[in-house]
Amino acid sequence: MYFRHASDVWRDFPGLSAGILHAEGIHRDVSIDAHIAGFEAAAKARLAASAEGEFPESQAWRRAFSRMGLKPTQYRSASEALLRRFRKDEYLPRIHPLIDLCNAASLAFAIPIAVFDLSRVAGHLEVRYASGSEIYTTFSGETEHPEQHEVIFADEEGRAHARRWTNRQSGYSAVGDETTTVLVVAEALHARAETDVSRLVDELAGAIAAAWIINPRSAILGRSSPRFDI
Repeated sequence: MYFRHASDVWRDFPGLSAGILHAEGIHRDVSIDAHIAGFEAAAKARLAASAEGEFPESQAWRRAFSRMGLKPTQYRSASEALLRRFRKDEYLPRIHPLIDLCNAASLAFAIPIAVFDLSRVAGHLEVRYASGSEIYTTFSGETEHPEQHEVIFADEEGRAHARRWTNRQSGYSAVGDETTTVLVVAEALHARAETDVSRLVDELAGAIAAAWIINPRSAILGRSSPRFDI
């Protein structure tokens, strides 16, 4: 089992940097409030200075979405959408300790983070252009097919685990009460992407290790090292 970005994704988006975390032993019975508070404080400080859409991280994803033929204010990256909600409501609803922690880290770094329950992923997981035949399951249980040439996260059986790249994950592989093994993917395209993704992965890995008393594996992927073996 492995994770990678397809070669044509690296070709079309050479500034991409991706941080990966693989963790086993995940469960609900942990306290992550202190870690979340620290991440949220960092997000509040940034939002006090400028709106989330003006962040260089968000601007880079808006350019990518435009290149994919999407209206960037209609389809936002997950991090920009979270920041927008956080700015308006001043909090995010709690879902699962790991999701809550990753959402808070996404707020702090303005970088989208996807989290997949690996028991629901068949074989390899690849970020690639869609053929249009893949199956995507919404959180409400409805079935969709990605648009042809849309960037998706797809497994070996042709199931799409995220649509429009960093816009929307699938309910099929979402983290839940039975989840024990996960893959966390953080992606950025802005000028400081590699530095910021590396720092995000380090801080998130430290928080996961402290909360769950486990040692997650991590890597930073680039065009010259595009694959993470699970």
